[in-house]
Amino acid sequence: MRCKPAVLAFFPLALLVVRTTPAAESPRATELCGQAAGIASELASISGLTLHHAVPCDLITKEKVNEFLKKRIKEATTPEQIRAEELTLKKFGFVPADFNLEKATVDLLTEQAAAFYDYDKKKLFVTETTSPETQMPVLAHELSHAIADQNFNLGKFIRQGRKSDDGATARLAIMEGQATWLMSEYLARKLGQSLKDSPNLVRMMSAMVDSSGQYPVFDNAPLYLRETLVFPYTKGMLFQQAVIERDGNAAFAEVFRRPPASTQQILHPDRYFHPMMPATPDLPEPKLPRGYKSLVGGTMGELDHELLLEQFLNKAASEEIGPHWSGATFELRENKKEGRIVLLYAVQWDSPEVARRYFAAYRQVLAKKWKKLTVSSETADAVTGTGDDGGFELRCQGTTVTSTEGLPVN
Repeated sequence: MRCKPAVLAFFPLALLVVRTTPAAESPRATELCGQAAGIASELASISGLTLHHAVPCDLITKEKVNEFLKKRIKEATTPEQIRAEELTLKKFGFVPADFNLEKATVDLLTEQAAAFYDYDKKKLFVTETTSPETQMPVLAHELSHAIADQNFNLGKFIRQGRKSDDGATARLAIMEGQATWLMSEYLARKLGQSLKDSPNLVRMMSAMVDSSGQYPVFDNAPLYLRETLVFPYTKGMLFQQAVIERDGNAAFAEVFRRPPASTQQILHPDRYFHPMMPATPDLPEPKLPRGYKSLVGGTMGELDHELLLEQFLNKAASEEIGPHWSGATFELRENKKEGRIVLLYAVQWDSPEVARRYFAAYRQVLAKKWKKLTVSSETADAVTGTGDDGGFELRCQGTTVTSTEGLPVN
């Protein structure tokens, strides 16, 4: 889903180019950043990656973070891109009709910000509100990014993944998952333990990252935003553990040199070890009147579909159907004069049986995401009718389910 690489993806490695008090003039910054060299050296030893040079660090206020995020969104995206992303989320029903994506993103990330590694300026920033007891984990996490950057150029790594929306999310899971794993291993070793020989400890620490209750903006955000924000940390950490169990220390470089192609490979590491490339099913081609132009298009992964099913049906349907995903595409076409947007959507599954289950499930999604749904015709493999924003056509053929939504109605 395109909103992740364009709006949320810059957060884990935000390019903080702001003026802060130099470390030499801030006693707390001097004390805090004085720990960085020792932590970085230990992280390099754990991973086997080379620490080529020291990583500068400093403190930053939450106010400066908020200012930066607003500025960064304006620099990284255009108002039209944000509008397209917001409309995509709304057309699929992931967010309500009055949702403001830009404001929600800034508020959410400002609340969540504890530290940033700037892979452009090669500098680490820690927010002044970070509590003393979390400073060491925060430094370990961000210094892990710095070490990865010194070895694999994280800016380039991110840019190379933007050809696929779902693939870009998988790359975020590589960066955040590895940093979370190394942070957790660093802390475990302080207690005389290691994640390498304790899968239960990995799962426990991953669940700790996934905890909520401390962040009201996060807790009140739509499910899709919450889950896509924590996914790179939680599932990415479990993926890193799986690769380490297979490849040992070579795993730290392997995941950057041969990154996963989809969130499915993050969720199911065996599909990374034995690669299954995502399919790109053909979109439906309705006979639209003149005046419609493509607004935005992209790919949807297993993660997107599991969240869609969880939101509108239940967790059981998500876990039963989601892993059978094979690939999906979407496109929004807009007629500005008529004020109408049509969603074209196609998803391929690994068998006709699963496709039929999803066909039935998506019919329920349509009924739940709209206030009103009227069916005009229904067969075993096709449903047509009208919803809140116009006509729709839902079809199942073989392993593929397609939906066209928002059609003009005569």
